[in-house]
Amino acid sequence: MSSPQRILLVEDEPLIAMMLEDFLDALGKTHAGTADCIAPALALIEAGGIDAAILDVNLRGGEQSWPVADALAARGIPFVFATGGTQDGLIDAHRDRPTLPKPFTMDGVAKALDALG
Repeated sequence: MSSPQRILLVEDEPLIAMMLEDFLDALGKTHAGTADCIAPALALIEAGGIDAAILDVNLRGGEQSWPVADALAARGIPFVFATGGTQDGLIDAHRDRPTLPKPFTMDGVAKALDALG
């Protein structure tokens, strides 16, 4: 079992998204796209070429990433929720999914992605 290589980012804060993109590059991963809300994230998933994803739970405009998580789960694509650190805010359908606590570190991102492999 190997760590996923092509990673989708769903993050609405541009600076955080850029930091995660830099982390992926430093970790030798391919950035498969970044979406800041649900519709573009679903389009990227539909286009394919994604091995895993990092999903911010709360997105701009009051959106939450549950439809994105559902689409990934339906395709068997593993993902991790980027959260304040606990699974308390996750809905029951995805409570068993791993979380990546904020603030992010490169080591934390590496461990989260390795655990998905």
